[in-house]
Amino acid sequence: MTPLNIISLCVLLLTLSAIGAASAASSHYNCNGPLVPALPQTSFQSSSQSSVRNAPYYAKLNRRDGAGGWSPLVTDTQPWLQLDLGDRVEVTAVATQGRYDSSDWVSSFLLLYSDTGRAWKQHRQEDGVGKFVGNMNSEGVVQNRLTPSVRTRFLRFVPLDWNPSGWLGLRVEVYGCSYKSDVADFDGRSSLLYRFNQKSMSTVKDVISLRFKSRQAEGVLLHGEGQRGDYITLELHRAKLALYLNLDDTRLRFSSGRVAVTLGSLLDDQHWHSVLVERFNKQVNLTVDSHTQHFRTKGEGDSLDVDYELSFGGIPLPGKPGTFLRKNFHGCIENLYYNGINIIDLAKRRKPQIYSVGNVTFSCSDPQLVASTFLSSSSSFLSLPATTSTAASAGTAGFSVRFQFRTWNPDGLLLSTRLAPEPQRLELQISSSRIRLTLHTSTQHTSEVSTGHRVNDGLWHSVSLDTRNLQISLTLDSEPASTIELWEQVEPLGQFHFGGCPSSGCQNPTLAFQGCMQLIFINSQPINLHHVQQGLLGAYNQLQFEMCNIRDRCLPNLCEHGGQCSQAWTTFYCHCSGTGYSGATCHNSIYESSCEAYRLTGSSSGYYSIDPDGSGPLGPARVYCNMTDDKVWTVLTHNSTAPVKVHGSSVQKPYVMRFNYSASPEQLRAVVTGSERCQQEVVYSCRKSRLFNTRDGTPLSWWVDQGGERRTYWGGFLPGVQQCSCSLEENCMDMNYFCNCDADTNTWANDTGILSYKDHLPVSQIVIGDTNRTGSEAVYLVGPLRCYGDKWIWNAASFYQESSYLHFPTLQAELGSDISFYFKTSSPSGVFLENLGLKDFIRVELSSPSVVTFSFDVGNGPVVLAVKSHLPLNDRQWHYVRAERNVKEASLQVDQLPLRFLDAPSDGHLRLRLNSQLFVGGTASRQRGFLGCIRTLTIGGVTFNLEERAKMTPGVSSGCPGYCSGSSSLCYNRGRCLEKNSGYVCDCSQSAYGGPSCKEEVSVSFDRESSVTYTFQEPFSVMQNRSSQASSVSRESSRARENVAFSFLTSQSPAMLLSVSTFSQQYIAVILARNGSLQIWYRLHMDRRPDVFNPAPSSLADGRLHRVRIHREGRDVYVQIDQNIHRKYTLSSDAQLILIRSLTLGKVTGRETFDEEVIEAGSKGFIGCLSSVQFNHVAPLKAVLLDRGSSLVNSRGPLVQSNCGVLADSTTPHTFSDQPAKANNDKERHVVDTRNDSAVIGGVVTAVVFSALCVLAVVCGFLYQQRRRRGGGAQRRNGSMSEKEEHRHSLETAYRAELHLQHHGSAVRDNMKEYYI
Repeated sequence: MTPLNIISLCVLLLTLSAIGAASAASSHYNCNGPLVPALPQTSFQSSSQSSVRNAPYYAKLNRRDGAGGWSPLVTDTQPWLQLDLGDRVEVTAVATQGRYDSSDWVSSFLLLYSDTGRAWKQHRQEDGVGKFVGNMNSEGVVQNRLTPSVRTRFLRFVPLDWNPSGWLGLRVEVYGCSYKSDVADFDGRSSLLYRFNQKSMSTVKDVISLRFKSRQAEGVLLHGEGQRGDYITLELHRAKLALYLNLDDTRLRFSSGRVAVTLGSLLDDQHWHSVLVERFNKQVNLTVDSHTQHFRTKGEGDSLDVDYELSFGGIPLPGKPGTFLRKNFHGCIENLYYNGINIIDLAKRRKPQIYSVGNVTFSCSDPQLVASTFLSSSSSFLSLPATTSTAASAGTAGFSVRFQFRTWNPDGLLLSTRLAPEPQRLELQISSSRIRLTLHTSTQHTSEVSTGHRVNDGLWHSVSLDTRNLQISLTLDSEPASTIELWEQVEPLGQFHFGGCPSSGCQNPTLAFQGCMQLIFINSQPINLHHVQQGLLGAYNQLQFEMCNIRDRCLPNLCEHGGQCSQAWTTFYCHCSGTGYSGATCHNSIYESSCEAYRLTGSSSGYYSIDPDGSGPLGPARVYCNMTDDKVWTVLTHNSTAPVKVHGSSVQKPYVMRFNYSASPEQLRAVVTGSERCQQEVVYSCRKSRLFNTRDGTPLSWWVDQGGERRTYWGGFLPGVQQCSCSLEENCMDMNYFCNCDADTNTWANDTGILSYKDHLPVSQIVIGDTNRTGSEAVYLVGPLRCYGDKWIWNAASFYQESSYLHFPTLQAELGSDISFYFKTSSPSGVFLENLGLKDFIRVELSSPSVVTFSFDVGNGPVVLAVKSHLPLNDRQWHYVRAERNVKEASLQVDQLPLRFLDAPSDGHLRLRLNSQLFVGGTASRQRGFLGCIRTLTIGGVTFNLEERAKMTPGVSSGCPGYCSGSSSLCYNRGRCLEKNSGYVCDCSQSAYGGPSCKEEVSVSFDRESSVTYTFQEPFSVMQNRSSQASSVSRESSRARENVAFSFLTSQSPAMLLSVSTFSQQYIAVILARNGSLQIWYRLHMDRRPDVFNPAPSSLADGRLHRVRIHREGRDVYVQIDQNIHRKYTLSSDAQLILIRSLTLGKVTGRETFDEEVIEAGSKGFIGCLSSVQFNHVAPLKAVLLDRGSSLVNSRGPLVQSNCGVLADSTTPHTFSDQPAKANNDKERHVVDTRNDSAVIGGVVTAVVFSALCVLAVVCGFLYQQRRRRGGGAQRRNGSMSEKEEHRHSLETAYRAELHLQHHGSAVRDNMKEYYI
């Protein structure tokens, strides 16, 4: 977009804003006047009144006559108070008050509005919350602003809660102003044409605004087109608003598939909806009610050219009056403006620009359809008498029923009735999103038919039943009828039960219907639901009359990172498959944030997906993690990895190469920023090709950094210096120049260097401009971006005063966020972080030595989640905390303890509104502060720089003292570093590895009869946190997760490697098939076929060690085999493993419910070596070797501890090169001869050294045994004494350190440094 266009767009938007502000000011300046005082007595109605003195007319604010307000009968189960405001007005606020001088008031209520007093709609606030806060006493006035305001004639107050010590009393006031509009009514066969003064209208900016209410889900609101191919169409499609717009796009002009921008939902509810279309050139804003979508048109032109006319309400066919190209709009439109022109006003005044097609009237007719809402999925029902008088009088047998329904639920009972002759029964239900009709002729015999597809789409569907002519016919919408043949004619007995069953008479087959019904006909007679509401006809329970209270919970879509939203009546679900994220709202990345984090989980070198900002907006990037002994390198490649030869370029026409990396620019920036150091090699070989002009130093070639800036320094130098690395090293071939290539010789020269200034990396372009002379050419190679270290993972701060804290800007977490950090302390309690609003807050704290609590309030009342550890958490060791809140749920995780989570209320407030600073390590009151260390504080994918902020804060110091607080990883493979007085130890209990640093393979050799079975002590499932605030329900989609890792070596196939079985007959199995290929079996449902994946079709039974890692998140399964096989698969279900029973390695002896091929592999067992096996947090091989007496581990057959994993590693080559093998072929050719010559010598030397080491090992072993025998007794005698002394010394050391910190805060930063072993 050009700067001129941007300026023009800004001017347009400012103009529109000024016009909107002016109109808003004019309409709302006085739009808060009281409307109730002038209302006559007849304007007040109610469901009932307890006495004449409690009549609804007395329900005016501050009124004391009568009984001082309105009160209904005590027996009234659905009380309401209704106001008729006389005409449509704009309502901006309502106020409530209790009954005068009484104990009667309303503490919460719903507000309904209607144009006619028959079809009602519930007003909801910004968050979709329908409940308004009422009074706490009888005299106080509580005012609620309506956002947005409503334009209506009738208001109805529906009390929900009242004074439990009194009764319900109400006085009200309504604030607003008069509202005038121009209305047109379209009957579905009419339209208005606005004809231009000239042949064609060409516009670069358009503003179209209107309000409508529709009786149908389809219909054209606006259409215009031009001969050049431009068009604009605004129409309802499936109750959503679709805008089709083409500006001279020839591809769209000649294609049949037009692309629409769709917004809104449930727009056929017979209530008013506002539409605004704003266009400037290609920029378009489409607004429906309070939702706006911004987009850019794809056409080549900037103007919309429309010929002759615009049509509203339909698209009439030229030359054929009354014929329309698409379905016309059926409903009312008001205040229709096209570029400032009031179309309906022109039509009412019969101006010649407007031509009317069909019958268009200028008043909105009342809707005849009145729906009812079935509120409960367990107890709602509507029972109506099965009247057959009409059918009998017509001389025919049987009955007919028809009605319309709409719902989001995939299951629910629509209709049930008993039939004569008994015991026959007929059921019509929604089952798995289809309509199913079942005829029960006896307890064992049924007949059924099904029809439809996705009838739970929220749209109205028409269904009819007819039992004449010895058959039952079922018709859905316009689909062909489905029939069940009858042996004899049937008649209904007693009642028709719609939506569900009463306590007696029938049973709900699954769930009751939850949704809306209208137009109920029994034997062609319409049912008056108003009579049902008055108790004159039938019976009902949990019904809402005269309204369809359906809402679209997927608008707006609250699923993050591209998650797909689906919904039921009371909630919505996010489907995260394929997004790279998981959780209730697809918030949590399933990938680690860096290669360093992968190393800490025990991963080896290979290709990985990293998510550098975690749950932030950036997606995952594919990188190579090169894990050497001292560093972990993150390698990002680009599209030009081979050397490139350049000739024929000049400064006027330079050669330009743009590098496209395996990550986006934003991801690259995040990786570089989060790394300790980054570098990129640039190789420039030249022959008569200079880098700099020898006369004035003007660069002839350069590279461009990540920000688009030209850079002229080459490897090794700081920015701004036009020199090469040979100048820095003082070894240029001609010392008169600063670069080898500037010598401008006929021989090949080379300027190679490493770029390491992080702010400029990576190289985005290279420009070469001096290869156009005779004999001049250059060859360049830009290597991959290589970074190491994670600068955030050990970013820590120490808090040594209770009143101290770090403060940061207000937490941006309206709809949700996640908070994670590590802490260690000796204090029994303290607040980790806190952020406050006017009423809302969020807080994470150590509330007692063994309890971490996560509390917050978003307007629904305080919510508290707590995780209690069986061991103290103030043990001066690092502990992990992760708290998350979103619109679906809240959760709290501490270390590896069971996750606690809590569902959010389905109709509660969503937004966390904060306005103060974020306090870390303390509170705004400077009380209950935290004493200890906090590190790696990450909120919403952003890691906070605690060290930098601590440098300027009293009572807080950068870093954290202790052996386990540094960036050097002391413990590997999920090992946990534990502080000791004089060092540290690695806790490997959560790791499949052993040894001092959790690096030693734990390997076991298996025979054909060998097996290891780990039995889970209790059902392995997520624990739930019960609370009075909300109920906790486990959801499979956000809880299914498995992590499996192991190594194996075998020559046998088929073979059983690992199997996991549950009490619910689910299983996971990893086997080698007959051909030796690895297969992964997932059976999550007994009624479905298992999912089988074959990531390595070649045989792995080759006698070599292979490493396997399997990670599942919901439906997504990620598999890595060795370093070269990476696969992603999608399961047919996202169900979790329910009640895990056992994990078995090797032969399966029990009668498991496995499939045939898995049973065969299980019977063959496993012959070979299994090493470092881990399933989630269970390490079965370590358990069987270390806890042989445990009841959880059972072994069969011969098991021999082995070092096969270590030996295989020593004999299996592991390459740590960043470059593909092809890039190293040339180097390999140069060294292959040397290797062959030295092979014999190396073999002899190796044999001699190995023999010497063996002798030395035997001698050392003998001496060690003698020393143990002599020192064992003394060690046992002094054991308990040394432990007590160590504990006492530990406490003294800790308190001395704390005193040292308090008295010498400045010296801490300089003297208390980290030492690593």
